[in-house]
Amino acid sequence: MKIKDKKKFRRYRIKMRIRKRLSGSAEKPRMSVYRSNKQIYVQLINDHEGKTLISASSREKGIAEKDVNKTEQAQKVGALIAEKAKEAGIEHVVFDRNGYLYHGRVKSLAEAARKSGLKF
Repeated sequence: MKIKDKKKFRRYRIKMRIRKRLSGSAEKPRMSVYRSNKQIYVQLINDHEGKTLISASSREKGIAEKDVNKTEQAQKVGALIAEKAKEAGIEHVVFDRNGYLYHGRVKSLAEAARKSGLKF
């Protein structure tokens, strides 16, 4: 794969290094985080079937309307995904930071999901 941007290439290498060890199932799906400049998205994925079970993002109605900073938005998304997972009967997940460093928005999302009852 040819990627000209060094930052994107570095993240891609880290992502592939993580993904070769992680895999999600129906009982314990993979919690994948995507962070853009303005938004944050999270999905619970069953890798055996290749399907997204649950998703949440900072663009949803309850989160996007509030005037808060991006780290607080990530916390709300983490709590929302944990709530949706509980409704679907999912307690345990495998956390996939998707090549991003574990600090800032990614860390606040993960900690909020843990605080709301998800185990990983």
